[in-house]
Amino acid sequence: MGEAVLHDGSIIPVAIRGDGPALLLPVRLEPYPPDQTETMRKWGGDPALGPALVAGLSGTNRLIVADYEGHRMAHPAADTLTPDNLAADLLAIADACGADPFGYYGYSWLGLAGLQLAVRTGRLRALAMGGFSPWDGPYSSMLAVTRAAHAASTQPADPSAIPLSEAEPGDWDSVAVQTTEAQTRQFVTLYEALQDFDDVGASVPPGLLRLAFAGANDEIDYSEQWGGVRVSIGGLLARHRDALTAAGWDVQVLPGLDHLGAMHSSVVLPILATWLRKVGWVRG
Repeated sequence: MGEAVLHDGSIIPVAIRGDGPALLLPVRLEPYPPDQTETMRKWGGDPALGPALVAGLSGTNRLIVADYEGHRMAHPAADTLTPDNLAADLLAIADACGADPFGYYGYSWLGLAGLQLAVRTGRLRALAMGGFSPWDGPYSSMLAVTRAAHAASTQPADPSAIPLSEAEPGDWDSVAVQTTEAQTRQFVTLYEALQDFDDVGASVPPGLLRLAFAGANDEIDYSEQWGGVRVSIGGLLARHRDALTAAGWDVQVLPGLDHLGAMHSSVVLPILATWLRKVGWVRG
């Protein structure tokens, strides 16, 4: 176990597992508490995601594992989580393990992080993005959602709201706000900085190996309470599949899966393992 110093001076633990071409995985290795595990499963999450990916990929790759999302929730970078600093943090994690060159896999906003990394370094050789479109990404709608979440985090607790563990899955309007002002503000900072980002014209390193996947049903309609917008992921990926393929991306739109469903280790692991072998980013 090592550690990396991030842009804000905070220190994140970094683990190395396996052998082969380096692959940075921003996932959690430590087990979740039992009550959190139960809630995650109830809402469609996969609490065993990190350990499953590491167990499944460590035979072919040198895995650099750091729970970046968990770290940022514990150490919010409220005013400084810009795309530049996000990429710098991921490079610091790679540097802590002497990884040059390396590959990267991230899902949702951590998939977005991989694209920001790719346009800022020539060290990235393989990029796998899940749950976020690399073409015409939903930056404006995500800004609306994060601004609504930030506004909610600054308000007094709603006495009618119920804990996440007791709510019906998907009923975000009834759930008590789970995040702090600083936690939500860091994502406002990130998406505000991305409003002028041209992902269609973004220049990635020549020869970068690229994969994008998402569930076909990854379409989220938020109520007015959470911005009143639609965040489209699967539809965008399907709509731009041909253009992305022509630009050098491998694209997979997964039938019947939504945002959380396409994040499960049972889905992600075979996709990643097959693709990494296909492009030759594995040992032997």
